[in-house]
Amino acid sequence: MIVFKFGGASVKSAEAVRSVAGILKKYEEEEIVVVVSAMGKTTNALERVVESYQKRDRQRLDHEVQMLRDFHMDILNKLFEKGRYPVFQEIEDTLRELSEQLEEEPALNYDYDYDRIICYGELLSSRIIAGFLNSSDIPVRWMDIRKSLKSDNTYREARIDWELSTRLAREHFIFRGERILLTQGFLASTINNQTTSLGREGSDYTAAILAHILRADSVTIWKDVPGVLNADPKYFDDTILLEKLSYLDAIELAYFGTGVIHPKTIKPLQNKNINLYVKSFLNPDARGTLIGNFSYDKLVPSFIFKMDQVLIRTSPRDFSFITEDNLEEIFGILHKNGMKINLMQNSAVSFQMIVNNDKRKLHLVVDDLDEKFRVSIQTGLELITIRYFDQSTIDRVMINKELILEQRGVQNIQLLVRDLK
Repeated sequence: MIVFKFGGASVKSAEAVRSVAGILKKYEEEEIVVVVSAMGKTTNALERVVESYQKRDRQRLDHEVQMLRDFHMDILNKLFEKGRYPVFQEIEDTLRELSEQLEEEPALNYDYDYDRIICYGELLSSRIIAGFLNSSDIPVRWMDIRKSLKSDNTYREARIDWELSTRLAREHFIFRGERILLTQGFLASTINNQTTSLGREGSDYTAAILAHILRADSVTIWKDVPGVLNADPKYFDDTILLEKLSYLDAIELAYFGTGVIHPKTIKPLQNKNINLYVKSFLNPDARGTLIGNFSYDKLVPSFIFKMDQVLIRTSPRDFSFITEDNLEEIFGILHKNGMKINLMQNSAVSFQMIVNNDKRKLHLVVDDLDEKFRVSIQTGLELITIRYFDQSTIDRVMINKELILEQRGVQNIQLLVRDLK
């Protein structure tokens, strides 16, 4: 049995759904668990729905929901040009369920509302893909992942209950005549059946969880890139395909934000020595990248760019030292507001951290910090990470940049910079 993950930027149109069917037909002898994420920019659209819902902006909310409906119905109509199929009613039922959720009063917990609304991206995409595959003589059983993966109630960053999830998934994910079981990524639920999510781009992690639990032979993540590249082509010329990666290098690159793989994906696979392939959705016969239990001296340098970064500087109001108590308070504030640190440094009297410019979270964090610390922020920055760096790679990325902060290790260097005007 193998696990495939599809979705996101690669599956955003009727033609892309047909390509999913084409790829699956190449593996006719395999039993496959297919994990799908939301189509195209649907998660971004649903985040706007959540924002409008929380602000009780009915006009904007109705507009965003209609746009969501139009996008998915357009894909359906292009897939099924000669009449209606059962999937049309399934999509109508799913959209009606979303509308019913939005008729309720918003909760006081933003993250709770986020998870119970954001899940509709995966529910819609999985219904559409399953419906099309079944109509294309590829028998598929649609499954609700929330019945199998159980988590705590840390909404938006849920932690999996591995023991309970293992028992449930092995009970539910059993092939009964069909060779494909299709489910959603990114989602789980509490023991009280409240929907939770595993963090943005968490569908890769779902695929790894299921592979670990179900003892899969391998996992393949189908992307709109040739595999894992040594830099994002949007920011870098002459990128190089990394044909083989060790688990360690894959974890490091994912942690620093390479974007191709969710940071939590690798560990469940490493624990069971399961190979991970990252392959091109557009060119499925190409080699791609293989991640596994490999060793080598070093790789070509890899570059990771995080744009729109914010530097937060904190110091005690009385200019006393930064102590363990201060750090405990700072980390507690970050944890409470769901803000993650991309880089941190401290001196005797200050603590600095670089974070993504999430305006809602940033406002909450700065307000909380300001009650006990002197706080200043600097925006419009870029964080560059180079793995296997040398001076020539540093010089290459520092053209027309001003260095704000540097952190250097044996294999990695991180440079916080701003553009010179």
